[in-house]
Amino acid sequence: MDVGIIFKIAGVGLLTAIINTVLKKSDKDEIATLVTLTGLVIVLMMVLDMLGGLFDSLKSVLSLY
Repeated sequence: MDVGIIFKIAGVGLLTAIINTVLKKSDKDEIATLVTLTGLVIVLMMVLDMLGGLFDSLKSVLSLY
């Protein structure tokens, strides 16, 4: 397992949290919510890509087509 993906997810989370805090302090709560949802979607796409790789590995190990 690659440790780099953990740092990427943590980086997206940290960046999302900083932008969210700045926007909430500026009374732009709607945009802050959208930034948070965008960060969540980015992380979910990364996880789904990893799951796709896992399923491909399982198919090749179990010799399934």
